[in-house]
Amino acid sequence: LNSTMDDKIKAARAKLASRFGDSARTGGKGTARRKRKTAHKNVSGDDKRLQSTLKRLGVNNIPAIEEVNLFHEDGTVIHFASPKVQASIAANTYVVSGVGKRQPLQDLLPDII
Repeated sequence: LNSTMDDKIKAARAKLASRFGDSARTGGKGTARRKRKTAHKNVSGDDKRLQSTLKRLGVNNIPAIEEVNLFHEDGTVIHFASPKVQASIAANTYVVSGVGKRQPLQDLLPDII
């Protein structure tokens, strides 16, 4: 009698395991199953941490900068059109944020001159 009960329990557990799977369990054996998975967004956390570090350095916004070019030794230029520029002269730190495009120097040379 005991072995038939064990077989029924094993069959019922196998049926539940195939139905729910192991991915819905949040903890170990005996914990409640999660209703749905939630997507976590940590993108804003990095931005907040960066802003707090910049605030500690004492950076100030520099207005009215139309473009920034960063020249590399291999002849390429990182070009920022209408960037947000912040600087801390005391810490010798400059922050350029925006969308940058890497281009060859020959493409930007007519605009620079």
